[in-house]
Amino acid sequence: MTGLASPKLREAAPATGRTPATTPGASQGPPRPRRTALLPTTALVLGALYCLLPAAWVLVAATKADDELFSTFTFLPGSGLTDNIGELTGYRDGIYWRWMANSVLYAGLGGALSTVVSAFAGYALAVYRFRGREAFFNIMLAGVLMPPVILAVPQYLLMAEADLTDTYASVLLPLVLSPYGVYLGRIYAEAAVPMELVEAGRMDGAGEWRIFLRIAVPMMAPGLVTIFLFQFVAIWNNFLLPFIMLGDDEKFPMTVGLFTLLKQGASQPALYTLVITGALLAIVPLIALFLLIQRFWSLDLLSGAVKS
Repeated sequence: MTGLASPKLREAAPATGRTPATTPGASQGPPRPRRTALLPTTALVLGALYCLLPAAWVLVAATKADDELFSTFTFLPGSGLTDNIGELTGYRDGIYWRWMANSVLYAGLGGALSTVVSAFAGYALAVYRFRGREAFFNIMLAGVLMPPVILAVPQYLLMAEADLTDTYASVLLPLVLSPYGVYLGRIYAEAAVPMELVEAGRMDGAGEWRIFLRIAVPMMAPGLVTIFLFQFVAIWNNFLLPFIMLGDDEKFPMTVGLFTLLKQGASQPALYTLVITGALLAIVPLIALFLLIQRFWSLDLLSGAVKS
């Protein structure tokens, strides 16, 4: 046996000219660095700067006093934030907070009503089959392409005929029906509500309303939350419709109220700090709403991960 390798050693030794096979998990050397897509990354960074710089300017400018606003470096913080908030609160007996409350009313109630209508219409278009369904849906979807400025004047004339101008209803009623909300409602209903469950509910004797409320609405909840968020933000930032409909500044939302302050600032430069501070405070409810609603999306993702 001297000079002869054992069979196990001969099997383990690699043949001449062959590369030894690597075992799974063996080290392959340092990983190659990934190539960064320079152009898309640059475009995203520029887009982020374009969106964040105005917000950063408002945040910094709101901290400056009247004599610091135009005399100091643009992004140098000031020391007058609390004084600016106090002056804004005291301006015309706190009318700013009245505008804030009006915006909450318009955006909250209008967004909720629009979400309900979108849920009903989207579910009906997704589940039921009737003549003219697609034609009706396409006509409504064309409303998404209509600029709001085109619809504002006809809406004002309709409200004037009904003697509803300069009322809260003149701003709320045109916002109830959202073509984009109906579109999202149908998409979510088709994706989230299986027809098998609807048919099973009908076979068990459940009525259409009970199927919608007990089966469809819980399954469409994440989509309805998204619709409400979109509508709330759109109504909160809406300017043209309340500007045309309303004449009493006690009914103004935040956008129109700050616009009137900005116009007065042309003759009273001290009001510029109030406008900037008001714009900063107007962002806070949107951030709070997004943080509050975000958990619904997280819960939906977690629940979908364990479903078969």
